[in-house]
Amino acid sequence: MAGLFANDSEQIDRRTSRSICDAVGERLQQSIRPEPRLPTHLERLLNELKQRDRDSH
Repeated sequence: MAGLFANDSEQIDRRTSRSICDAVGERLQQSIRPEPRLPTHLERLLNELKQRDRDSH
């Protein structure tokens, strides 16, 4: 591991490192995030509200 830090010209500053870590973290969250799914009962209620809204117009 010491070989990674032997050449100071290859190091990046703390701010750049933080930006890279944040960007990688955001992309990982987007790619592994499961689709949000409501419980069946709530889905049914929302569908009923949508239908009533359509019927009232």
